[in-house]
Amino acid sequence: MRCIHMYVVLCGSLSTNNYTTTLGLLSDNDDEYTDDDDDIIEEDDDSGQKQQQNEEEDNKNFDSSSTSGSIIPFDLSVNHLKPTAPGKPMQPLSKHASIATVSEDFLPVVLPTDIKFRWRQKPKIDSLVEHAAKVTAYRIEARRSGISGTVLWDSTKIKVDDELPFSISWPDDSLLKPGDIIKWKVTLWDIAHAAHTSSWSKFAVGPASESDWEGDWIVHPVDMKTFSKEERDEIPDDCDRWKKRHSLPVFRGQISAQEFESIMNDEDDPLTSVLLVVSGLGSFRVSVDGVPLSPSGPIDPPFTDYTQRVMYRGFDVTPFIFASEDNSHVIEITVGSGWWDHRPLESSIVKFNLLPRGPATVIAQLYLTTSKGNVSIVLPTQEGSEQNTQWRVRRGHIRESDLFTGEIVDVDMMSSGGEERSVYPIKYHTDITTEDRREEIAIKAKAKQQTSKKFRTYDNFAAPIGKLVPSEIPPILPMERIAADEIHDLGGGRWLFDFGKAFSGMLHFDEGVPTPIIPKNYPRGHGYKEGTDKGESFITVIYGESLEMTTGDINRVLQPSCILNSAR
Repeated sequence: MRCIHMYVVLCGSLSTNNYTTTLGLLSDNDDEYTDDDDDIIEEDDDSGQKQQQNEEEDNKNFDSSSTSGSIIPFDLSVNHLKPTAPGKPMQPLSKHASIATVSEDFLPVVLPTDIKFRWRQKPKIDSLVEHAAKVTAYRIEARRSGISGTVLWDSTKIKVDDELPFSISWPDDSLLKPGDIIKWKVTLWDIAHAAHTSSWSKFAVGPASESDWEGDWIVHPVDMKTFSKEERDEIPDDCDRWKKRHSLPVFRGQISAQEFESIMNDEDDPLTSVLLVVSGLGSFRVSVDGVPLSPSGPIDPPFTDYTQRVMYRGFDVTPFIFASEDNSHVIEITVGSGWWDHRPLESSIVKFNLLPRGPATVIAQLYLTTSKGNVSIVLPTQEGSEQNTQWRVRRGHIRESDLFTGEIVDVDMMSSGGEERSVYPIKYHTDITTEDRREEIAIKAKAKQQTSKKFRTYDNFAAPIGKLVPSEIPPILPMERIAADEIHDLGGGRWLFDFGKAFSGMLHFDEGVPTPIIPKNYPRGHGYKEGTDKGESFITVIYGESLEMTTGDINRVLQPSCILNSAR
């Protein structure tokens, strides 16, 4: 085995402390400059008239950045969400990847009926304490994203008599449409009536109701069939049906240049922004033209009761559209099992029988918005045939994925893009209603007495999928990279990497994947022997938070009750 350097990416949640604060910099007497502010700032008797002139001038010059003020607004957020992150993702690009990238790690997506603006503020270095003691006025401007985006809201300069409000609400939801990508900034005036403007921040407006979605949840036809009564009767064992759904599917949508030509070539109302909204169960990672869009992909969407609600993400993919010469683009969605289609496990810790379950599935669509606010939807995920869909699905490089027992990745297939033939997806369907699901869970959780001897028999027993809502939880994103404190050779091709602390993270091989050593006997948890029958080599990575006292091996709380056989 060649020597390698390994490190992990520490992950953490995006900060949510984006509240509005009034700076109190006067320690001895906070009221010292309250009553006589005008005397300090303006000795002329016509100070009120001059202040009004200053305000009018500020209003006229709001489009140009004001930086003379003593109070700097920063950390702009909408509904406690912001598009910046403390770390940048490690995203190795495909050799066919576009040069375009997304400009933010997380794009806040909100509904038009509930939008709250917040920010933090700090004194400018070398500013006078008496000038930075209080915000006397603020102003918010919001525009559609684009070179000449339409102004949607200008609050004008609003005086602050006492303290800034905790948040500022969007005044008119009728101005907004699903698909809008909006940039906004705030200007604060200090006691000296000098203004300081923030940098632009960004958020998007997402679909709010089922009617806003033209896309459907789609699945691989084989995966959907394993949840049918016919297949259940033929293959009664859960493990055998679970194995048929592997390797995990990859969904691929392709949009041609013709889709964009009429909009992009319209001189009177040109295309200004493109918003991709997407979700997938159990987890998903999306890329455009080979470029991964988010480092939080393996744990999207956040864990909820998926029969009640599922969160979707939004991505500003405008750069990809304008960076391409022929305007032909590919969206690829790779899925994992997550909490949705986990490996059958026996555990006293997690009650898996209470969790909803169904085949890996995705939903997505693109919003195209013009300078005048006209919105059209393209590339919605739909049930497939050659006539009515641009989506395909195939088996991908992830042979197995599980939150507790890890995943198996085919590195050769990942690097080659996959050889398996793609098929048309079908629409996700089930005949279990939400009410049926609630009753079943209540009985299993012993919260309700069972009235009959057995549950109702369904033709399709996949769980129902709840309402789609924007992601309301700041994602887990890379915070830092750390190397192992100690590396121990355990013999037989096994190495123990001790990082010295518990964390959430993912392993990265800095010098490429190491050369496997094939031992005669596989220790517990390493026995993926089926791969060796065809001369395959493999590397097993086992994560743990502690060591077993007797053996010194990694302590694994959960053990799989069935093993995936690669030689299918």
